[in-house]
Amino acid sequence: MKIAAAVASPAFCLAGALAHAQEGEVPPAAAPEGPGWEFAATGYWNAPKGGDAFASGIFAADRGALHLEARANYEAVHAQSAFVGWTFSWGEKVKLEATPIAGAVAGSARGPIAGVEATFSAGAFDYYLEAEHVSPRNEGESSYNYAWTELGWRPSEWLRLGAVGQHTRIYGGDRETQRGGFFQLAHGNTTLGAYWFNPGSSDQVVIVALGAAF
Repeated sequence: MKIAAAVASPAFCLAGALAHAQEGEVPPAAAPEGPGWEFAATGYWNAPKGGDAFASGIFAADRGALHLEARANYEAVHAQSAFVGWTFSWGEKVKLEATPIAGAVAGSARGPIAGVEATFSAGAFDYYLEAEHVSPRNEGESSYNYAWTELGWRPSEWLRLGAVGQHTRIYGGDRETQRGGFFQLAHGNTTLGAYWFNPGSSDQVVIVALGAAF
């Protein structure tokens, strides 16, 4: 039925338009379509030196300014978090995008979360910030600020290089603030990246990331 209707629709529309014209009526305009959904998923393999490697992931869905996001093993291993946010944008050649988010974490860490994701870009350079404040409901745990930052340079469409930093409790130990470098390779809607924190130290962490947008 759908195929037959699709084949017959041009002739049907033309006949309808002629009938409206004969009656002196103007055919109604088609309603404009709203923004469609855009999705992105990134998986990470975390390999701390002298510790147990583990996987983590982030999945995001956007429709216009609406932003939805889910994370696994981000605030803590065996923890899952979910967020809703709204994106604000300014500029074109020099562009700033900021997305305030609110959500909660469950599992091995529990509590409400408030945060922001922001990107500043100018030519081949960009800066990315992902920060959140967690108020845990587990006994004996205090509020904590998580952050991930990237300062990137894109010499070509397929290559991005830069410096990275993070503030996290997920690896344990005494070093909660970590710094290093990264590179990313892009092909179509797929990105492969590698991050090296605390290079040369006993606390170094290597993260390999694979992401796709669709």
